[in-house]
Parts: sequence; C-alpha cells; structure tokens
Amino acid sequence: MAMKDSTSKGDFDLARSVLETEAQAILGLVPQLGETFGSALDLLQAGAGRVIVTGMGKSGIIARKIAATMSSTGTAATFLHPAEALHGDLGIVQSNDVVIALSSSGETEELLRLLEAIRRIGARLIALTGNPKSTLGQASDVALNCHVAEEACPMNLAPTASTTAMLALGDALAMALSVRKGFRAEDFAELHPAGRLGRRLMRVEALMQSGGDIPRVKPDTAMPDVIHEMTSKRLGMTCVIDPSGTLAGIVTDGDLRRHMAKRKNLLDAKASDVMTTNPVTVARTALAAEAIRIMESRKITSLVVTGDKGAVAGVVHLHDLWRTEMI
Repeated sequence: MAMKDSTSKGDFDLARSVLETEAQAILGLVPQLGETFGSALDLLQAGAGRVIVTGMGKSGIIARKIAATMSSTGTAATFLHPAEALHGDLGIVQSNDVVIALSSSGETEELLRLLEAIRRIGARLIALTGNPKSTLGQASDVALNCHVAEEACPMNLAPTASTTAMLALGDALAMALSVRKGFRAEDFAELHPAGRLGRRLMRVEALMQSGGDIPRVKPDTAMPDVIHEMTSKRLGMTCVIDPSGTLAGIVTDGDLRRHMAKRKNLLDAKASDVMTTNPVTVARTALAAEAIRIMESRKITSLVVTGDKGAVAGVVHLHDLWRTEMI
C-alpha cells in the first residue's frame, strides 16, 4: 500500500525560502571580492608549508571540506580541531604554514585561544568570518568577509546561510589557488586513481588495444583479407599502414557499407581503395575523458592512438571504455 505524501505547501515554501536565502548569501559575497581575496591567495601561494584549516562546530565541518578540496586540487592541506589543538595537536602547525580559521562571529573562544600560539609559531593567518572587525579578524594577516544578512533557519539561529557562504568562499580560494599553481587535469588524475572519476582520468595508453591486438593491413591488402582482419580483431575497423610504418588511413565498417553501395565488386578492391585518409587520432598520453569527448563529437566508435612521431601505438574502442564503466 502506497504511503500518503504528507508534504504540505508550507513545506515547499519553507524549502524554497531556505534555498533562496542561501543562494543570496553566496551571491552577496561577489561584490566583497577585492584586494583582500588577492592577498589571501598571495599568502597561500607563497606558503612553503601546508594549509591548516580550523573551525569549531558547523564551521569546523566546513573547514574539513575546504581542506579536502585543497588537498584534491594540488595544495597540501589538513584540518585541525581547535579544541584538540589546545591539548597537543598544535604541534602540526609549523612556521611556514598558513592557517585558515573559520568563525562566523570571529569571537569563537577556542579559536581565539589559538591566536597567541599561531603568532608565536610564526604561521600566517587568514580568517573567514562574518565580522572582519572581530578579534579574529583583526588578529589575522587577511580577513575575508563572509557576512550574511540572515540565516536560512526560520528562527535565524542555526548556522545555515553563513556556513554555505564559508563553503563557497573556501571553494573559490581553492579553485583560484589551483589555477595559480597550474594544476592540470593530469595532476587531478594522479590524485584520484580510484572510482568512476579516476577511470575517466586514466590515460588512453592504459586502455587501448596494442601489440598484436591492433588490426592492421597494408594499402595493397585485398579486401577479403581486410575484412578478415577487421572480423578477427573485433574492433569494427583496421589501420592501414604504409611501407614506412606510418598510418595511411583506416577502414571501418561504415567505409565498407558506403563503398558496397558504390561498387559492384567490393571484394575486388584493395584497402587503399576504400580507406579513410587522415583519420582522427588521439595521443597515447591523452586522458580517457578526452577520447570520449572526441568519439561523441565525431560520432565514431574507435580512435587510433599515436605515439612518438605519429607511429600507431594502439586503438581505443568504445567497448574499452564500457569495460571500465566510464560512460
């Protein structure tokens, strides 16, 4: 028996209000971006050590996310719990580190108790706070203003819009910093070797058919032998290799169908008679995601993979990507 939906119009109205309030909180940060944001990036880029992100309560949860995002985009970062820091964990902070402290009020007791120690150690300090004139804001090298007009909580009490604003500003810092550092998709792949995302960021050379599995014929190969090679290698195509060892073209199932309509005796033809010259290729160092993009845009099912000096290194087919659940 199906359960009755008890959601009322008031529920939807409240949900809509929450989303709108939090969206406005993020958009409200845009006009506040300026020299202080650039100064924060300068500190982070110049730091020779790690980024230590800290915060209490809900701000602490956001701090963990910011640290994780930075770590995954090329910046060594870790979360430090303020209370635990006061009981020994402060030892992870070094003089060449940059500390990012999150506090909506800027008066969080546990964070304020860390200020003297951070300054004594010599680490630089960036504050993400709703009150840059607070104790935390004034004690920081750079204070980024993430003030929100109101929380999304109906009682204007629970941290909601304020933590959303902190999260968005932290993401903005992480993304801008990764671009400054020249972080590339290839670097992202190195840090995400597992899961669906990691597979999409694998290099083509790890997925392609290579060696004896590459379908290949010569330009003067007779059509029955071309078809046999295509059938035996089961990729729906074959490379056509000229006497110098370079790629002269490819013959695909589509080429056979097109020429079958034009020629009465297709089996009398040679590979060079029906091949597609200058086929689309991909470098063996390209990412799998790039191969997928090319296949989708060109509406093709296989790509010849080239190596040094344009030599044929392999062939990557859609079923190679299906096998690893990339698409």
